[in-house]
Amino acid sequence: MSTEAEIAKNPRVVPGSRRGQPGRPRKGDLGIFGKQEHGHNPGTLTPTLRSSSGEINGAGVRVAVAQITPRLLDLHATAAYLGVSTWTARDLEAAGIIRRVRIPLPNHGEVRKLLFDREDLERLVMQWKDGP
Repeated sequence: MSTEAEIAKNPRVVPGSRRGQPGRPRKGDLGIFGKQEHGHNPGTLTPTLRSSSGEINGAGVRVAVAQITPRLLDLHATAAYLGVSTWTARDLEAAGIIRRVRIPLPNHGEVRKLLFDREDLERLVMQWKDGP
């Protein structure tokens, strides 16, 4: 039988571990964790859906969240809304065709982000439409 001192000096190696081998584990070497499932990290649990009524097969409660559509759009959203590139949206703003919304800051500055009103864009699209 081995004594506690011998076990402390020479601990048993867990099968699959790389204890004592220097360096980074090889790609695909999962060590003691075994086969990786569904792209999850070893040790993480896959969440399970439960009903909030306490029953195993009870009726689940679903919460519907209404999506808020912002009134102010940034440059990329404005370009996507108009169906043009971001550079074209910048050119339209520089030419004064679409007006930028400026948000003042308390220290007499303003928000540097280019913001545009969705209603202004809708009116602009209505003007651009071909007549009958």
